[in-house]
Amino acid sequence: MVDRKANAKNSLDVLVAGAGYVGLAAAVSLKQARPSLAIAVVDAAPAGVWQKDGRASAIAAAACRMLDQLGVWAGIAPEAQAITEMIVTDSRTADPVRPVFLTFDGEVAPGEPFAHMVANRDLNGALRGSAEELGIDIIEGVAVSAFDPSGAGVTVHLADGATLKARLLVAADGVNSKLRDMAGIKTVKWEYGQSGIVCTVAHERPHNGRAEEHFLPAGPFATLPLKPGKDGNRSSIVWVERTEDARKLVDGDDLVFEHELELRFGLKLGEIRVADKPRAWPLGLTLARAFAAPRIALVGDAAHGIHPIAGQGLNLGFKDVAALAEVVVEADRLGQDIGALDVLERYQQWRRFDTVQMGVTTDVLNRLFSNDIGPLRAVRDIGLGLVERMPRLKDFFIRQASGLSGDTPRLLKGEAI
Repeated sequence: MVDRKANAKNSLDVLVAGAGYVGLAAAVSLKQARPSLAIAVVDAAPAGVWQKDGRASAIAAAACRMLDQLGVWAGIAPEAQAITEMIVTDSRTADPVRPVFLTFDGEVAPGEPFAHMVANRDLNGALRGSAEELGIDIIEGVAVSAFDPSGAGVTVHLADGATLKARLLVAADGVNSKLRDMAGIKTVKWEYGQSGIVCTVAHERPHNGRAEEHFLPAGPFATLPLKPGKDGNRSSIVWVERTEDARKLVDGDDLVFEHELELRFGLKLGEIRVADKPRAWPLGLTLARAFAAPRIALVGDAAHGIHPIAGQGLNLGFKDVAALAEVVVEADRLGQDIGALDVLERYQQWRRFDTVQMGVTTDVLNRLFSNDIGPLRAVRDIGLGLVERMPRLKDFFIRQASGLSGDTPRLLKGEAI
């Protein structure tokens, strides 16, 4: 039996399942806007596991505005690395020269970069600190084993035998969401036959805030700038390969891995070395057919898992959080039942089209660029060149990447709910 404060108050307004960035942001957003709401977070991972995450994430400008509005960005910003420039190339691994087809300046407004690279530990730690200050209980090391929506609430059964009751259950338990399955929500899903390799690379010369994405036949190879650390200059690598090749690279000889990495990374930043253990995970597209069911709302990867080619996965999750918080807070102020299906359908209508659109876009981009078909290469390179020559179109893509396009929730504009 897990010892926790939540045993003393098992009747909640909102229970969030999943203590990742999206789940914690959902809890903090709701509690900050409506302090009267009783909110708790439950997570299957053992306590402290999040501190061992050595990865980093690209946080778009809109998400940075939201984190600032939630009062956590000030604690993250000193260790965040602004992306000041983005370049795109389309080449083969063996090409001696990689011509730049597309460049983006890194600002959506004067002094506001369109994205920052943030260490996952820093992001999670800042959100946890805010949750604790707001009095949100975080129950770790125990999963949700079942839930029963009925009448004006939902009864949630935990794996250790405890029971909690809430008016709304928020599923933020990842792309393989058990809660989504328990709710009977089906998905559209397929695998790409690709895996994403992630690692940190230390290099001799500074990156000057530049991010690069090389479209290679097996998939994109992205170099993302990190804040200098004890290893000196650093960048995060997101390297997409065919799954079989990725497995061999990660599990094989370190010298072979570093050689293949150097072929793709190049020597523009001087000598490089791998600063942590590379890891790989399979890539696919997963879209929930519904984002809500009686008493439950899906957010983040539980609602959608997309290809990392556009770097929008986490930022879509933050957009879910901002929209759900706005809908729930508004309903609560009007005295409505925050877990009622008609309330949750407002959230679903707000988010579902945008998410499906992004899923389809990343799917098409991956199929278009992850190949070595000569005529197709020529067409896409002409297309990239045309975008490079059209400033207004480039501005449109920057706003898309920054999360500031479309029907943007107030939190993502930096406004209070």
